[in-house]
Amino acid sequence: MAELKKFRLEVISPERVFYTGDVEMVELTTIEGEIGVYADHIPLTSIVAPGVLTITESSGEKGIKEAAVLEGFLEILPDKVTILAQSCEWPDEIDMNRALEAKARAERRIKSTDANINMTRAEQALRKSLVRINLAEQARKL
Repeated sequence: MAELKKFRLEVISPERVFYTGDVEMVELTTIEGEIGVYADHIPLTSIVAPGVLTITESSGEKGIKEAAVLEGFLEILPDKVTILAQSCEWPDEIDMNRALEAKARAERRIKSTDANINMTRAEQALRKSLVRINLAEQARKL
């Protein structure tokens, strides 16, 4: 199988440079839906939604990495993709107890009859916690 053309990926969060490297493909969730990016993609900017970031460094299972990305901005250029993320975590960095507590808290808020609860924020918190929980559980099964 022929190797795909690579491009530069940078994922930056407020705490650190999360990832920098040459990759074949990147997949992630934007507010418009799922997107996959190869080298020479048309220029694009988008808002990143909570989801799993899949980084394909090379063909084959060993060349694939996954991380939880919990909001941010995406810039795609033909030879470089930059993700400015509010938060990024590799599966082994996810605190499962904290994620489960966040899920329970969000579910309580959604079920609440309190008119002061911001439902959009509660639903967003639930989505973020589910992304983290699902990714951590999936990684533990491997």
